[in-house]
Amino acid sequence: MPELPEVEVVKRSLTKKIQNLIIKKVKINDDRLRYRIDRNKIRKIIGLKLKKIERRSKFLLFFFNKNTIMLVHLGMTGKFIFINKKNRKYKTSFYYDIDDKKDSKHNHVVFFLKKNQKLIYNDVRKFGFIKFLDNKNLYNNLHLKGLGPEPLSSKFNFNYFKNYIKERNRMIKDILMDQKFVSGIGNIYANEILFSSKVNPNCKVKTLKEFQLKKIVKLTKKILISAIEKGGSSIKDFSSSNGKKGSFQQHFNVYGKKGELCTNSSCKNKIDRSLISNRATFFCTKCQK
Repeated sequence: MPELPEVEVVKRSLTKKIQNLIIKKVKINDDRLRYRIDRNKIRKIIGLKLKKIERRSKFLLFFFNKNTIMLVHLGMTGKFIFINKKNRKYKTSFYYDIDDKKDSKHNHVVFFLKKNQKLIYNDVRKFGFIKFLDNKNLYNNLHLKGLGPEPLSSKFNFNYFKNYIKERNRMIKDILMDQKFVSGIGNIYANEILFSSKVNPNCKVKTLKEFQLKKIVKLTKKILISAIEKGGSSIKDFSSSNGKKGSFQQHFNVYGKKGELCTNSSCKNKIDRSLISNRATFFCTKCQK
């Protein structure tokens, strides 16, 4: 599932490719996403200019003129594919590959832009969605109003963390993935953050020391920035079909590495796997106390 870094790279990539362009036409091949696409509302962006794209948590916000906003959540498998005037396809983030044979039947919405350029919304499992909002009450929207601070913002800090977990008895991994606590972190990065912080994902937050809280905050920011940079630095190469260039997956320390040796050079332990809240959790029992 695309998490904050992947969605941020999508935002940056799309900003470079389609900002200030006008929507010429919209073709809906299948409106049955997580929520059915409102065909009347999506038609209203025809003729409108895309002024900017923002990210909030794992959501993308497309701001058009006339106070029209398109809210997109990529779900588990959602992705945008850009086609330029030479009919060349480009990825817009590093978490997927382009495969014409497999992609074609999952291209649910096609946005036609100037000079025969296109933006395709593709979603194999259809857990993503596209909605339309009014700018006036944007952050009172059901999907946005309950979100916690952005992890890369100054609001996500030691004092906030310390105050939030007072009298809570939850496991630290659950807290990190709670979008009301901090927005945008999912299962992959929660695993990576806790490994780098040397904190066991099963630890109850009330048992954590202040230095551990500070380390988690610091490394959350560091790891997310690194993931964005490793993807963002290769935006021009997202047409690559092998998906290797610009892929942060090459730098995972624990996620998906059950049975492999711990990446800490001084540790010869193997990565373990368990389930926390029905989510796969990877950690080193020796390094993460």
